[in-house]
Amino acid sequence: MKMGSNLRFLSLCLLALIASTHAQLQLGFYAQSCPKAEKIILKFVHEHIHNAPSLAAALIRMHFHDCFVRGCDGSVLLNSTTNQAEKNAPPNLTVRGFDFIDRIKSLVEAECPGVVSCADILTLAARDTIVATGGPYWKVPTGRRDGVISNLVEARNNIPAPFDNITTLQTLFANQGLDLKDLVLLSGAHAIGIAHCSSLSNRLFNFTGKGDQDPSLDSEYAANLKAFKCKDLSKLNTTKIEMDP
Repeated sequence: MKMGSNLRFLSLCLLALIASTHAQLQLGFYAQSCPKAEKIILKFVHEHIHNAPSLAAALIRMHFHDCFVRGCDGSVLLNSTTNQAEKNAPPNLTVRGFDFIDRIKSLVEAECPGVVSCADILTLAARDTIVATGGPYWKVPTGRRDGVISNLVEARNNIPAPFDNITTLQTLFANQGLDLKDLVLLSGAHAIGIAHCSSLSNRLFNFTGKGDQDPSLDSEYAANLKAFKCKDLSKLNTTKIEMDP
């Protein structure tokens, strides 16, 4: 986002924060204050998600990364000002879809200025993109407050890393009030996403530092990746592979 649009986006989020200061999450929270809000979000998603279907996974990831830092408060959407924001933390450098959310926010603002929080827009959009691309539907209560604190260190410390073991993952989830079932569900949600070859290159080419392959990898799949998708070692950081081919 450019500086001007970022300041406008932040100011709109702040307005929504003020409007929902005493809010409690509930289904249809905006039924009176902005009755068309959820339909506007759904309509935009259905009109545009098929132009970039991989955004469904990207928005689930953005929502998940947002919720692991101070709760689901939209703070992942904020750009750095006097401090380094969550967006600049290593786990968020590859997060995509900010412009998609910004465009939805503009439409909602045109209908109901200063009413719907950025946090709720992200939450609803994440659900709607999953449904629109063939995934399950779930009811989303609204009334979230937008956060005004966004800190790189908090994002780095709280968002699970791809190399974390199960014990660490369970601890990070428990810190958010989430259990093993939540961990399994979120892990399963990755199946519709993509990854870069670099995220598993050590398992393919140098598992123990001796140029070997991780013996737990399916041998046929590993051979396929080596021969095709991940064969160019100079492009491991940019070559994308499907999480579930």
